[in-house]
Amino acid sequence: MTIAAEKQAATLNKFEKIKAEKDGLKVKEELDYFAQIGWEAIDETDRDYRLKWLGVFFRPVTPGKFMMRMRIPHGIITSEQMRVLGAIVQRYGEDGNADITTRQNLQLRGIRIEDIPDIFRRLKAVGMTSVQSGMDNVRNITGSPVAGIDAAELIDTRPLVQKVQDAITNRGEGNSEFTNLPRKFNIAIEGGRDNSVHAEINDIAFVPAYKDGVGGQLGFNVVVGGFFSAKRCEAAIPLNAWVPANDEVVDLCLAILRLYRDKGLRVNRQKARLMWLIDELGIEQFRTEVEKLLGRPLATAAAKDEIDWEKRDHLGIYPQKQTGFSYAGLHIPVGRLYSDDMLELARLAEVYGTGEIRLTVEQNVIVSHIADDRLPAFLHEPLLQKFSPTPAPLTKGLISCTGAQFCNFALIETKNRAVALIKELEDVVELDRPVRIHWTGCPNSCGQPQVADIGLMGTKTRKNGKSVEGVDLYLGGKVGKDAHLGTCVQKGIPCEDLKPLLRDILIEQFGAKLKSGVLLADTPQEVPQSANNNGHHIAQPEIGTTVVVVLAKSGKEITGSSADSILEIVAKSGIELPSSCLAGTCGTCKQKLIEGQVEYDNSPQALDESDRQGGYILACSARPIGRVVIDA
Repeated sequence: MTIAAEKQAATLNKFEKIKAEKDGLKVKEELDYFAQIGWEAIDETDRDYRLKWLGVFFRPVTPGKFMMRMRIPHGIITSEQMRVLGAIVQRYGEDGNADITTRQNLQLRGIRIEDIPDIFRRLKAVGMTSVQSGMDNVRNITGSPVAGIDAAELIDTRPLVQKVQDAITNRGEGNSEFTNLPRKFNIAIEGGRDNSVHAEINDIAFVPAYKDGVGGQLGFNVVVGGFFSAKRCEAAIPLNAWVPANDEVVDLCLAILRLYRDKGLRVNRQKARLMWLIDELGIEQFRTEVEKLLGRPLATAAAKDEIDWEKRDHLGIYPQKQTGFSYAGLHIPVGRLYSDDMLELARLAEVYGTGEIRLTVEQNVIVSHIADDRLPAFLHEPLLQKFSPTPAPLTKGLISCTGAQFCNFALIETKNRAVALIKELEDVVELDRPVRIHWTGCPNSCGQPQVADIGLMGTKTRKNGKSVEGVDLYLGGKVGKDAHLGTCVQKGIPCEDLKPLLRDILIEQFGAKLKSGVLLADTPQEVPQSANNNGHHIAQPEIGTTVVVVLAKSGKEITGSSADSILEIVAKSGIELPSSCLAGTCGTCKQKLIEGQVEYDNSPQALDESDRQGGYILACSARPIGRVVIDA
């Protein structure tokens, strides 16, 4: 190894070292062996990380019961495919279920490693794959859930979404050209007028636009850099580019991915998403670099895009552009499906439609191509008592991530709590409009609270001197036309105190009214007001004085900026300290401070009084003052 290579290896973070040692796709060749030896005997790095390149996730909270994340481009699945997935989770009884994700996808739970080779064979037989759906790969590619059946759509994006997925994954077999990105990557292609894909939160999003105005050529304006993370949330910004609705969409995706792969930031994973590269280069230079990789200039953006409708939820019965047919949007409470549900949805799609099922970013299901004369019989099917096309307004807008039941990153339980709380609120208030309430269990924001009317992000807080499950409250998210991110307006609210606070927010800000006969047994809450900025962590120029972090066990001294946390300073030197939530709420990054002082932006929630007295700090949020020594 050369000196330069040794220096580069020394600065690699934990995950970059894992990728440098072996491409994640390589474990595909070892699946039969893993099935034979069992999950406990698999090399921990292969089990905990590299299997994610195949869409197989070890879950510490359910050891031995893996999660499998599918790739379902555009969220469109056949009844045959749904039946296969239902049979897979059925094998695991109470442990088996599937969650519809906010990327029009399905995650299967309860999976045993000994069954993985057979599952992969069954998936391939029906044209499905889970490859490259986790870790530093492009995630499921989203599009309008009514593409090809919406009379008002501008572009049917189904072929383009499939082409992009095929190029990135080598038609589902795995493509090592794109398995070593600096971080995960999201792509969305919108063909309708209502921004159904939440373009603003994707790394690349294509939105319909007429070049030279209506009557000109129809294609896409392009926005880039949108993302959520524990440390920063940003809406995508214009690339000042327009592409026609053809293979140039695929070419542009691949060019941006190659630029990100080759020049993206890799030392600090907290600053490795695409927007950080855009910040470093500037949007004009970023665009120039993309053009170099394309081998041709990009056309400038159309003057305006065609996103001019409010967001639709697609719940209910709607006529298709195909005369005599309708689609039915069914509400799936917090996206949770069990095997019987999946098998019954497959049956309904075959009996009443053409065997096509569509998933939405709201975690719901659409059954398409129902003949109008068959609608009365469809609406009397027993499954629609559970999955209603006409849910109550609060239930209709409810979205939740997986939560602590299955996810080790989650700080609170979400799905069951979300459903229970909505029912309690619907017992006391009535509304004449939906209100979008999103729950997410941790700052990684899988439940997307920043785009909600009311967003709830899991945290740990204190009540009566004890640590309890709580949330940070977001207000003001806007989807559809003029979309923007909401703002965190109140931190550390105990979950047990949420009901009266949300009730009063619904009354004061969303026009809810108390139901007749309901009496308040508590004092009305002071309702936080939403602020109108574009996210909860706005990047500011990083300034600060020089500081030193000393790792006592090795004696290593690391110089950094007082604007960075101890975790960030140490990560820049290529050393990984234990961490998880990156928000000061889980306690994974707890370190003993031997010498010096630190400061925090907010009170560290994961430290109790005994921790403070013992000299412990949270490395993810503590910033050093001058020189500090930690017991690491």
